[in-house]
Amino acid sequence: MEKQSIEVVGAPEITGEGKPRRNALSPDKLLDFPPDATTLYENFLHGIRESGGGKFLGRRPIVNGVAQPYVWQTYSEIQQRVANFGSGLCKLGLKSKNILGFFSINTPEYVIADLACNKYNFVSVPLYDTLGAEALEFIINQTGMEFVFTTASKGRYLLDMKETLPTLKTLIISDDADQDFIDYANELKVQVFNFSVIENDGATHKAEENNPKPDDIATICYTSGTTGKPKGVVLTHKNFMSVVCSLTFLASKGKATKITKDDVHISYLPLAHVFERANEATLIYAGSAIGFYQGDTLKLLDDIAELKPTIFISVPRLLNRIYDKVFASVKGTGGVAQWMFTTAYNAKKAGLLKGQVDHWLWDKLVFAKIREKLGGRVNAILSASAPISPDVMDFLRICFSAEVYEGYGQTENAAGLTLSLYGDVQSGHVGPPQVCCEVKLVDVPEMNYSSQDKPYPRGEICVRGHSVFEEYYKEPEKTKEVIDKDGWCHTGDIGMWDELGRLVIVDRVKNIFKLAQGEYIAPEKIENVYCKHELVAQAFVHGESLQASLVAIIVPDRDALLLWAKQNNLENYSYEELCELPQVKNHILQTLVKYGKANDLKGFENVKNIHLTPEQFSLQNDLLTPTFKLKRHQAKINFQKEIEKLYSEIS
Repeated sequence: MEKQSIEVVGAPEITGEGKPRRNALSPDKLLDFPPDATTLYENFLHGIRESGGGKFLGRRPIVNGVAQPYVWQTYSEIQQRVANFGSGLCKLGLKSKNILGFFSINTPEYVIADLACNKYNFVSVPLYDTLGAEALEFIINQTGMEFVFTTASKGRYLLDMKETLPTLKTLIISDDADQDFIDYANELKVQVFNFSVIENDGATHKAEENNPKPDDIATICYTSGTTGKPKGVVLTHKNFMSVVCSLTFLASKGKATKITKDDVHISYLPLAHVFERANEATLIYAGSAIGFYQGDTLKLLDDIAELKPTIFISVPRLLNRIYDKVFASVKGTGGVAQWMFTTAYNAKKAGLLKGQVDHWLWDKLVFAKIREKLGGRVNAILSASAPISPDVMDFLRICFSAEVYEGYGQTENAAGLTLSLYGDVQSGHVGPPQVCCEVKLVDVPEMNYSSQDKPYPRGEICVRGHSVFEEYYKEPEKTKEVIDKDGWCHTGDIGMWDELGRLVIVDRVKNIFKLAQGEYIAPEKIENVYCKHELVAQAFVHGESLQASLVAIIVPDRDALLLWAKQNNLENYSYEELCELPQVKNHILQTLVKYGKANDLKGFENVKNIHLTPEQFSLQNDLLTPTFKLKRHQAKINFQKEIEKLYSEIS
């Protein structure tokens, strides 16, 4: 296979770091804008032209508690609503470069409000659903936020905090606010407007549009963070458009799936995060349709079955669950069906080595039912936000006969750093740099990573280019910690270049810790191994510098545990009761140690003791970020008593 990235010609040799590498498709120039679009507003106009009057935003009306088929509005209809809502915001008092807060799940109104910001050059500042009161207070006060687009329930949450939010003066509610809510807001001297009122005002009081320039700020996106206060990542229109440019350029070269007006996307990953924002910008550029979930992830598969998306963008946590459920179902069925699945799976896995994701027989006989889990039409799957197991990547290609991509990026680079390429069915890497940026590896001597390592250079991943953020809002010192004098953004992740110039994520600088005997541990790697086992839904691996071994908090998979209990004469116990039984804990611990060894975990990387909890790590209990990453610091606080007990039992 050809090299996917190459070293920048003429780049100087610098001690302690490797030469920068660029995508082999554009080695001489970093690309910035796709044709005819230099801002997110121009991006929308391009989508309107591409759509040919096609459908744009869809939602499922709820009638008597039952979700109905999707109802759609076209690009042209949304264009008018964007103009009306933007004009209404101007009448309300927003001026160019003023801030509009967003505190809502994904809805058509969210996108309309965001597009209005792009048209009139307002700055959007998302407020994550589960940031918690302290972080919300910090963001609203740091930005001096006066206006917030929200829902009645989340608006009430802000009103309850009003004493600590002196600048907050106006809430725009996208659903229905009752009289009690209005009275409560009036007492606190906060104006409340319904979304439709702002829209109708704008329809009769047209405001002259004030389109942004490429270097204007599009959003200040606060990192959810796993520790400490959130930091406001300042991203320009150019930052986002360079990612759209990269994805469309790669597609034009046959190295990414070409998105068209016929594609359909399901929007459920938070729009408050840049991963979904960048993806939806790319879909809008192509004039694609975007359908929204009901707002409940437990009903997501039902929404998918109704929408039948062609593009499925997800995160490892959800893809791992699909993987677990399919294999648990196959194992539970047994007999001829299990033999047929195994035979078909192995045949298609052998095909991957030849670059094939389709099979004329097995796709119809065995995998058609699995494809239906995602609606039956998915032709491209993208995973990002956290590392995903190569086994799960292979599974997705085999079972869904789709192009499966793994992307790597951060808020600080508008989610656009690297992406695996079309037709590359090898797993375990995240592809070459996108064409909007260049990447180098810098030595991390305390972890024994060097850009001179043989056969593959390793080091901290640093990125420079059009997708890289401007600064942390009002945090010059923190900005200097991350962006050096030459414009390189230090990601905190450890990477390795493979033989084809693809990036492999191998570690995390910030998430490592050292055990008492001096061994460095990367807990996320261990958690990813354990979570592949059918008995494990979630895992939090913990170690301390004064301890010689690791412990873990394990959330068992409910279905798998109940099945095991039935097979072992424990069927009279509930799931919660099983989590408290010593014999269940010992079985899972021994199973994980054995499984870890089989998956190449070193002796010191396997946990020595575990605590079982029936409660899932979630956004609601503040143990996951909005992109479903574990809040390690919060998990440690939450399970401190259990951790202390686990270590006392070992000693």
